[in-house]
Amino acid sequence: MMNTRGDMDVDGLLRIVLVLVILLLVLEIVGEVFGLLLGVLGFLQPLVLLGLLVLLVLWLTDRL
Repeated sequence: MMNTRGDMDVDGLLRIVLVLVILLLVLEIVGEVFGLLLGVLGFLQPLVLLGLLVLLVLWLTDRL
């Protein structure tokens, strides 16, 4: 069985991080524009940031 883990290149990982940052910015904009969604987005924002942090740590430790 071949080990294909860690085959993803840096460009792919940077694109994932960029998409997550864009998603966070979109959530912030929607939260500002639509005040009714602020409660839901306030709950999701720490989860998005935690996911971004986990991806970065996994990438830096070569576990992704």
